[in-house]
Amino acid sequence: LRWSPWGRPGVKVLVIAGVFVTTLWNLRFFLNPSKGSGEDSKHREPLVILVWEWPSEQVPNVSRDVCHELYSITGCQLTTERQLLHQADVVVFPHSRLQPGRGKLPKERLPGQNWVWVSLESPSNTRALAAWNQTFNWVMTYRQDSDIFIPYGKLVPNRSATVNIPAKTSLVSWVISNYHRTQKRAEVYKNLSRYLHVNIYGKANNKPLCKDCLLPTISKSKFYLAFENSIHRDYITEKLWRNSLLAGTVPVVLGPPRANYEQFVPADSFIHVNDFASLEELATFLKTMNSSRYKQFFAWQRRFSVKLYTDWRERICAICTAYSHLPHGRLYPDLQRWFNS
Repeated sequence: LRWSPWGRPGVKVLVIAGVFVTTLWNLRFFLNPSKGSGEDSKHREPLVILVWEWPSEQVPNVSRDVCHELYSITGCQLTTERQLLHQADVVVFPHSRLQPGRGKLPKERLPGQNWVWVSLESPSNTRALAAWNQTFNWVMTYRQDSDIFIPYGKLVPNRSATVNIPAKTSLVSWVISNYHRTQKRAEVYKNLSRYLHVNIYGKANNKPLCKDCLLPTISKSKFYLAFENSIHRDYITEKLWRNSLLAGTVPVVLGPPRANYEQFVPADSFIHVNDFASLEELATFLKTMNSSRYKQFFAWQRRFSVKLYTDWRERICAICTAYSHLPHGRLYPDLQRWFNS
């Protein structure tokens, strides 16, 4: 008689059990294909960011892989083509382009799609927010507690270890386009000008500066009035970053408290209006400052340089960098309350 393993009951049970387990294992991948290569493939697909309407008047060409080409951000596709709405992972809505009512918004939000509200203006200059409650998943503003934080500028480490102070021919300058007597900055300027002369440029004084004239003109002044048009937390604009620090002048700031500025720049890089008991005292401090003390305000240049954010493509590409860390599916119930907090 031929010997057969099937004649032993224990072996037969083990073989049948092995076939059963193998069948279940293969069936698992058949019934759940998303657990296999399909999910990895989806992860490798570019994140599609649809800008419903471009924030600035001039719309750039974003048909190429601009995030990668310009900012080394991979896997990020920008588009302004609304017909791609159903492919978009994120839809961006600049507040400056939102019209009252929801008529020009998409009729529906696709499952898993997130909408972003974008604004670089302060609450004082942002209207009709109450109409957009329960609309947006994320906010993208100059506020540090935004889902996507987009400052006007920042200091980046640099190894030059040099200090460059342009030659000075005047004491104080200010560039102002929209002057309103009710603004805090107008009141402060009016009282400060009683004690020292301020060179004023811009549309408000009928002395507009061309784009290439701005920094060379400002750089000739020792101090620059970096006065914000309204005072709100984190609202620190190009008046500090470009017109002061990048131009090579010492900013005299009017805005949020000193502690808030120190979250962005070194404490010894600027002068805060609130540091003085009176504007007369501030004026005296500026007029009597000696050369050695003045140079101390530029010590930051040994460790940092100024990076400006001026390209909306860079700001919108930042969404892709933050995407995996953002809460999905949440809505802002009261956008106005959040922004005014």
